[in-house]
Amino acid sequence: MQATSQQDGTDNHLVALLKNEHTRQKGFRQLVQQYQERLYWHIRRMVTHHEDANDVIQNTFIKVFRSIHNFKGDSKLYTWLYRIATNEAITHLNKQKKRSTDPLDNEDLNLNNRLKADQYFDGDAVQLKLQNALAQLPERQKLVFNMRYFDEMTYKEIADVLEVSIGGLKASYHHAVKKIEDFFKTN
Repeated sequence: MQATSQQDGTDNHLVALLKNEHTRQKGFRQLVQQYQERLYWHIRRMVTHHEDANDVIQNTFIKVFRSIHNFKGDSKLYTWLYRIATNEAITHLNKQKKRSTDPLDNEDLNLNNRLKADQYFDGDAVQLKLQNALAQLPERQKLVFNMRYFDEMTYKEIADVLEVSIGGLKASYHHAVKKIEDFFKTN
């Protein structure tokens, strides 16, 4: 509980800095410093490519900077940031799907080749296989799995970010785990 209360105090201070015209730049630098890495990896697991993740995180922070005055404190700052990052990543993925000229049959091969060619992907064969398994999941299941497994978020935190019920999240996570296990057994 101590860490959460300290985090809330830090977040309240950041929001106060960001909402004050004279300290806005300083607050923004502190916000980026504090949350950039966590948000980057959250986004990266969704979009899988380093350059795309960098674009999405940049868009996320621009949106945060422009709309901080809309943050009312009804949720934690962390939750609000993750919601924006998640929505930006989903928007990016949807734009990518519309632009894609590759047949859907080659999607697995393309992911595999992109990950192997990505100088920032340093995973071994198991991590590559996990990324391929994740690519098979519907977007919602992949998102819930990433937030729960990699980001170690509680169901309550995920529900706040995605604005859905905890019961639905648990079902999505369970189905995702089952599909990943099946993928590992058959591939």
